[in-house]
Amino acid sequence: MNETTPAAVAQAPAPSGEGAPRPAAGSGAARRLAGLLQRQGVLAVLLTVVIVASSVYPTFATLDNARGVTVQASFLAVVALGMTLVVISGGIDLSVGSVFALGGVLAAWASQWGLLPALLVPLAVCGAIGLLNGFLIARAAMAPFIVTLATLLAARGMLLAFTDEGATTYLVPKGSAFAELGQGSVGGFGHPVLVALLLFGAGGLLLQRTSFGQTLFAVGGSSDAATLMGLPVARTKLLVYTLSGLLAGLAGALNAARLSSGVTIVGVGMELDAISAVVIGGTLLVGGAGSVGGTLWGVLLLAVIQNLINQIGSLNSSYQSVVSGGFLIVVVVAQRLLARDRGTT
Repeated sequence: MNETTPAAVAQAPAPSGEGAPRPAAGSGAARRLAGLLQRQGVLAVLLTVVIVASSVYPTFATLDNARGVTVQASFLAVVALGMTLVVISGGIDLSVGSVFALGGVLAAWASQWGLLPALLVPLAVCGAIGLLNGFLIARAAMAPFIVTLATLLAARGMLLAFTDEGATTYLVPKGSAFAELGQGSVGGFGHPVLVALLLFGAGGLLLQRTSFGQTLFAVGGSSDAATLMGLPVARTKLLVYTLSGLLAGLAGALNAARLSSGVTIVGVGMELDAISAVVIGGTLLVGGAGSVGGTLWGVLLLAVIQNLINQIGSLNSSYQSVVSGGFLIVVVVAQRLLARDRGTT
């Protein structure tokens, strides 16, 4: 770097006119503002939608409605938490919707033997599917899109085989501890909501306060650079896909406990909802940047949109996909623009 001596500074003409460079402080402030919008813009949108909906529809701003929205959002939130880790690593997981459904059926089937089997069986099977994804992607260097598309089909096939093509529905025993896990509440808010919040708190600590989190960001930013730095790239990818499978299976188990049965038709398209929530929350699809807090706001925004459509009454649920798709396009374009602004000097 060239050094500027005091004499050179004294001889240099003072900048004037439109051709003068902008102050460094201004450009730094612009970058900070762009970064803040990229991280917290979804929260501002969520608050705006909530305020407007509350003023237009009185039934929207009720505690009972808030409880219903958060419970419905909690299952997607748990799945999206795992997806956040995967996307930050620079990957994608298309299998989570089928794994979610498979986890629910396995949990309902195992619930006849108690709470622990109802949780451990889906976690073991779904975690193994995530481990397989991670092994093929990290060790065999296969494309995440192809691998997780294959396990999407395989998990759905396992589900259909286990339920005789959907003809068999496994029920959760009434009054069991497992049923209470899905249907009970604390302070009026369902247990699945509390589980989701605890998991997001742990996820935030994992990303921001551990070496694993910092390694994950480095791997997502550039796997080659992370390898040259001596970071465990393959092990990190293996872990995030395993965690994604575990969280999808847990969400499916919680859903089965809530519904008192293992429903075979759930989870279709859930992977797209999870990816939408992650991207809307500010996590970059190219990897290397993101937060679990943004994903939580993204999940809640999608849930509020769905609830608002129900409040309107004259619109059917298919409009949620239209609105969600519109939000996704706007967010991706905004991310590109903000990223470009942050890169300017």
